[in-house]
Amino acid sequence: MLVHVSSFHLSACSDDSAVCAWLEDRTGSATAGNVGEWLVGKPLSILLLLVVFVVVRWFLHRVVDRLVAGAQNGVLPDRVPRFGFGKAAQQAQARDVATATRRVQRAQTMGSLLKSIVTGILIAVIGTMVLSEIGVNIAPIIASAGIVGVAVGFGAQSLVKDFFSGVFMIFEDQFGVGDVVDVGDASGTVEAVTLRVTRLRSLDGTVWYVPNGEILRVGNLSQNWSRAVVDIGVAYESDVDRSLEVLREIGAELYADEEFRDLMIEEPEVTGVEGLGADSIDLRIMVKTAPLQNWTIARQLRKRIKARFDEEGIEIPFAQRVVWHRNEEARDSAELQASEARTAGEATD
Repeated sequence: MLVHVSSFHLSACSDDSAVCAWLEDRTGSATAGNVGEWLVGKPLSILLLLVVFVVVRWFLHRVVDRLVAGAQNGVLPDRVPRFGFGKAAQQAQARDVATATRRVQRAQTMGSLLKSIVTGILIAVIGTMVLSEIGVNIAPIIASAGIVGVAVGFGAQSLVKDFFSGVFMIFEDQFGVGDVVDVGDASGTVEAVTLRVTRLRSLDGTVWYVPNGEILRVGNLSQNWSRAVVDIGVAYESDVDRSLEVLREIGAELYADEEFRDLMIEEPEVTGVEGLGADSIDLRIMVKTAPLQNWTIARQLRKRIKARFDEEGIEIPFAQRVVWHRNEEARDSAELQASEARTAGEATD
């Protein structure tokens, strides 16, 4: 009885397999070349891909670190420093430290997120190439990824828009937690900033959730410094020059007050006559203040202006109504005429 035993046979080396071709040339056996390719060539290729992964990841993470360092410094400089003493100076210094700390934390969070994204993309790419090296058909994987990418692209356009808008807003330090901003239909104090949505709380307590992609412009009322602007109306009979001089004196007194000086960056400025209204002449005084302190300074200015104008006899006009009252003689005459008319009517009847 004859038994036919088929021998194990491997195909010839491919053109792009250098290790297999070299072993086959030395040994004269395709089998030895293929075995050597699996034992030496494949591991070397996979090792090379891993080295590429480590190098590229390191380089991109360095780029992210550079971006984070720039974001920590901010686009705009810190507000002009003021040197003073007392509780107000300590509060101003604490606000500056809190602002810088918040910016650093936000930048570090963005850096960590970007590093995770970079690592995930590299793992997907290098992992696919490793699978190709060990003989796995990656065509279905790439096709599936393409289909999923197109579906996600069409279905999550607004989400992607919100994401990228949030990234740039955080990197450019347009606003942060604690800032008072106006984003169009909503305004208020920023309570939270994420990559997708910004949460604001308005003055009346309403909480607004604004998608970052819907923010077309941002007005930040508290970044670096603020400005208090107070307009005062005086009567047309008042001495305008004297009124302006009194405003300058009030501004100088407020700037010299230790309780409020550290809240102001510059001395109050009286700009002059800003308008001629129907009932008054409008004067203006304004002052550059620390962030979010403009309302405090404006209230203090109004209080002092009212008290000082009363002392100086400068009239702040207000709406008036004239009411005419008939005197007793006119009332008696009207009643007599009415009585005579009734008497004449009865006589006619």
